[in-house]
Amino acid sequence: MKKSVIIPSVIFALAVSPKTCGQTSLTLLECVQMAVEQNISVDKARLEKEKSAYKITETRSSYLPQISGSGSFQNNVKLPVTMLPGDFLGQSGLYIPMKMGIRYNASVGVAVNQVLYNQTVIAGVKLSKKADGLNALNMEKTRENLAQEIARLYFLAQTTDRQKELVSDNIARLERLAGISKLVVDNGMGVSVDYDRIQVNLENLHTELSNTEAMHQQQLNMIKYMIEIPLETAIVLTDTVSMPLLASAPVSMSDFSNRTDIRMLAMQQDIAQMNLKMERSKYLPSLAAFGQWNYAGMRNKFGDYFKGGPMSNWYSSAAIGLSLNIPIFNGLEKRSKVQQAKIDYRQSTLMLDNTQEYHRVNYKNAMNNYFNSRNNVERQAQNMKLAERVYHETALKYHEGMATMSGLLQDEAGLSSAQAGYLNALYQFKVAELDIMQLNGEIGNLMTNSTQAAQGKQAAPVTQDKADLVLVESLMY
Repeated sequence: MKKSVIIPSVIFALAVSPKTCGQTSLTLLECVQMAVEQNISVDKARLEKEKSAYKITETRSSYLPQISGSGSFQNNVKLPVTMLPGDFLGQSGLYIPMKMGIRYNASVGVAVNQVLYNQTVIAGVKLSKKADGLNALNMEKTRENLAQEIARLYFLAQTTDRQKELVSDNIARLERLAGISKLVVDNGMGVSVDYDRIQVNLENLHTELSNTEAMHQQQLNMIKYMIEIPLETAIVLTDTVSMPLLASAPVSMSDFSNRTDIRMLAMQQDIAQMNLKMERSKYLPSLAAFGQWNYAGMRNKFGDYFKGGPMSNWYSSAAIGLSLNIPIFNGLEKRSKVQQAKIDYRQSTLMLDNTQEYHRVNYKNAMNNYFNSRNNVERQAQNMKLAERVYHETALKYHEGMATMSGLLQDEAGLSSAQAGYLNALYQFKVAELDIMQLNGEIGNLMTNSTQAAQGKQAAPVTQDKADLVLVESLMY
């Protein structure tokens, strides 16, 4: 299947060997666009859409002329016998057996049928068009779900990458502390158990770093799978986890008619209603025209088919006419189907109403989760700054002999916990943003430049020095 190329530069970069071009940089927009064009889920939905187009053609064919040709050859090895009254042969009162017919019969013919009026066929054509529209919406829904899924994975990978950086910084900080502690112990000014405590924490951090690196690589591999690029291709995700997705804070809403799944349910309701009309139309009569032409040749000897003369004639016949079909009674089959179609329509109406109400509740909960997650990010950012300040003050007191190694390591563990809490809060905030976009119908913006535009519309009220390792951006509107 031919696929449109949205990001030629990225496709070209991926086509080049990683050994020659190094790492391939990918933005969120590029990942989403590649996924929605190349992922197998979208391909399957696209094939269903293509299949429904052929279904329309199939349904329309019922209203086009139906032309068929036929031919036959029959060898009557034993001619049938019939009993003729003897009166015809001067033998009154008797029945004389007599062979009837000709041994060889050949014929060819053409038949044409044309529907003139059939309400069921008309309703079927309209129904197939609606089904095609439903498949188009299903493909759109598949693209939106994939966009949300790839965005979540993208931000999760970036969060994990940031966690990897923080763990590496913690390891470097502890290694510097271990070096100082080793000198203190070697000079007889400290106890070896303090140095051992640092080594235990270092081993734990190295294990955490190894696990984080493995997790990050698995997440990158899953992204490669979803956007269908070779696993051996090295990629770098360039958008940060702090990039804003919404141009402004979400507001209350009650109309979800622009959501793709609501539009799908509304179309399913229309299809159920049209199906009910089609079942009712089966009570109506139908009218068709027909025509047929035949050409027949009969011989007593097969060889006469290839000879001239009176015995080699072929005889033609033709007929045209109208055929009217009036349904009268079919054992209540049509009535049962009409009642089933009525129930299907009522079910589709209930499903649509229930889903709309469900989205209202879901959106209210998503808004609460959004604002709560945003506040959590701000609190965790401040908490991380505080934990870092406490650690630096304790480290200074330890160097001055006013704090113990146990207290310093406890504050270091508190800093690591605060960093992990901040990263988790930041990722949960991105998930909350994506949930809002899914519910308000803006998830399709992930496939356009709209999210890039949102990045420029929002202010960044919380700014941190790079040494703080804080990712807070654009959270207070």
